[in-house]
Amino acid sequence: MFATFAKVQTITSNKPTIMGKKKEKKEKKAGKHMTKKQLVKTLLDFFQQKQGEALPLKYIFDQLHLNTHPQKMLCVDILAELKEDDYIREPEKHVYRLNDHGVEMTGTFQRKSNGKNSFIPDDGGDPVFIAERNCAHAMSGDRVRIAFYARRRGRQPEGEVIEILQRAKDTFVGTLEVSKSYAFLVTENRTLANDIFIPKDKLKGGKSGDKAVVKITEWPGKGKNLIGQVVDILGRTGENNTEMHAILAEFGLPYSYPKNVEDAAERIPAEITPEEIARREDFRPVTTFTIDPRDAKDFDDALSIRSLGNGQWEVGVHIADVTYYVHEGTVIDKEAEHRATSVYLVDRTIPMLPERLCNNLCSLRPDEDKLAYSVIFRMDDQARVLDSRIVHTVIRSDRRFTYEEAQQVIETGQGDYAPELLTLDRLAKLLRQRRFEDGAIAFDRVEVKFEIDSKGHPIRVYFKESKDANKLIEEFMLLANRTVAERIGRVPAGKKAKVFPYRIHDLPDPAKLDNLSQFIARFGYKLRTTGTKTDVSKSINHLLDDVQGKKEQNLIETVSIRAMQKARYSTHNIGHYGLAFDYYTHFTSPIRRYPDMMVHRLLTKYIDERGRSVSEKKYEALCEHSSAMEQLAAQAERSSVKYKQVEFMQEHVGQVYDGVISGVTEWGLYVELNENKCEGMVPIRDLDDDYYEFDEKNYCLRGRRNKNHTYSLGDPITIRVARANLEKKQLDFALA
Repeated sequence: MFATFAKVQTITSNKPTIMGKKKEKKEKKAGKHMTKKQLVKTLLDFFQQKQGEALPLKYIFDQLHLNTHPQKMLCVDILAELKEDDYIREPEKHVYRLNDHGVEMTGTFQRKSNGKNSFIPDDGGDPVFIAERNCAHAMSGDRVRIAFYARRRGRQPEGEVIEILQRAKDTFVGTLEVSKSYAFLVTENRTLANDIFIPKDKLKGGKSGDKAVVKITEWPGKGKNLIGQVVDILGRTGENNTEMHAILAEFGLPYSYPKNVEDAAERIPAEITPEEIARREDFRPVTTFTIDPRDAKDFDDALSIRSLGNGQWEVGVHIADVTYYVHEGTVIDKEAEHRATSVYLVDRTIPMLPERLCNNLCSLRPDEDKLAYSVIFRMDDQARVLDSRIVHTVIRSDRRFTYEEAQQVIETGQGDYAPELLTLDRLAKLLRQRRFEDGAIAFDRVEVKFEIDSKGHPIRVYFKESKDANKLIEEFMLLANRTVAERIGRVPAGKKAKVFPYRIHDLPDPAKLDNLSQFIARFGYKLRTTGTKTDVSKSINHLLDDVQGKKEQNLIETVSIRAMQKARYSTHNIGHYGLAFDYYTHFTSPIRRYPDMMVHRLLTKYIDERGRSVSEKKYEALCEHSSAMEQLAAQAERSSVKYKQVEFMQEHVGQVYDGVISGVTEWGLYVELNENKCEGMVPIRDLDDDYYEFDEKNYCLRGRRNKNHTYSLGDPITIRVARANLEKKQLDFALA
């Protein structure tokens, strides 16, 4: 394999001259006496000359004239260090090559506001640093090809974008600055290197101070500014409607509903025919009610309950039968598939389905006959499921409860349908107890909510906690989702399950668990990171129990959630770690989630029609799309919360608050205020009593002069509100 290398007589010369032979003898002699520093340099030069070649250890010894045992051992030690540094690779035992990843690589570009742009290779390798001068106008999320620079020891891998294969987005949101002969879009997105130039005839009537959506028309190779045209004017900067639409547009989410889709919804008949009722189980005589948030209009789910005698109960989980009205392939269905989810901003809901469907035809409103898809459970008095069935039904809700109303009945034992509510609450608590005994993880997060005035301005911050009424609904929805997933996924040995969308949740990343364990140790807590799935999950639950009511509770819960994987949709079932379920899906919210509509259709196909399995490729693509849209919707929701936090805190600039350090970065400290959970930053430049350096491993900033002076994640801190920049959704704090 390496026969051609036999002709190479030295590293620096391959000419068999008399002078060359003298030089070779001199090098052979030198090889015996090289210091470690000299040998390191020689090896580095050697690997650079042999880029792309696999070099056996024996060949390295021979080419570098390392003839003595000490020199060979020193070489082996240095090779191990170079491998540790990721400068070289060892593809097979005692064979080495320069870690250049190949001359070119494809992957995803990630732009950072601090200029430390990175490239994530398709093969899942280590990130590669891309300097701003070498990014060729690549944007975050773009698919790119890079030229990889040969690795330099002690330096991070570096490359240069040579081709943009696919743009992640070509529209941006910002504020127009219009002059006499041209205009610019000034973006809030700090990861854009420059403002976007807009020719005067492409403004679509926009004026200075308007929020606009701009589509890029030219990506100049060497020019500084991108060139674009206005596609929509959202309104005046600072107006509530404008800003909420801007948040949606920023994440590529729709902020208006297509008229043809709304028109199609208006044409759907509202009447339920006697023939349709005859095809279904009739639950209208059974006590049934909904429990939802106070401001909800789309009631996805209802519960029914009746005694069967002998200590047995029939509990029905009734879900709006959306797919009866929305047929696959119609304009309404295609729009729902594209959106994949409803989006919940602070002051509004952007529905997946047209309003006539989500708030009227499909919504399980009280005192109206409604079509449902139901899971009916026969349970004993200890909440053990004796049997269940999945059926199409017609129901009639007797009462619409808010969570607060249902909670009052549970707490007092008095009120409408108290016996039914109290029984359901008791059964739900038994289900919940067994779920945690099986290893489910209890993340009960406090949600920050705003009281909004008629103009959308936040006038009060409050916290929403999950109480018994919320948990009652949660347990029966979990039970229904699990039962549906088991019905399709659990098949006899030797048989293959049919294609089905599951809600899956992978095991925590071991490295993140170790980091979590080290982090909580500073607060005096312990966490088990090895053992069975149940061992680890029970240890996490013990931790979450231990921090209840402590000042570090919210912080440790947040860091614990970060250690978890994200739940997602897939046709490849691996179970749900957080819930400790082997089979789980989403069946209970088809008004607001497209995967639930997919599940309803496939259930009908497989159970009622005994249909053959559908295309795995098609449904896996739909699962991936739904997961991606869910993440975008969550980001938009967080962005709207951040906007309202900054808007709320504008009234409190100059005031002093106690808080806790909730994030540590190389550019400053994030601080969450105890009183209202609003988060802002203390820039590192304002910490002027020392020069602080970022200690990533220990989540802290450490003083260079005084090593004991640190700002660590979780530390209590007192700040003053310095600035509230609504345009950037940014709160700046100063040390009080």
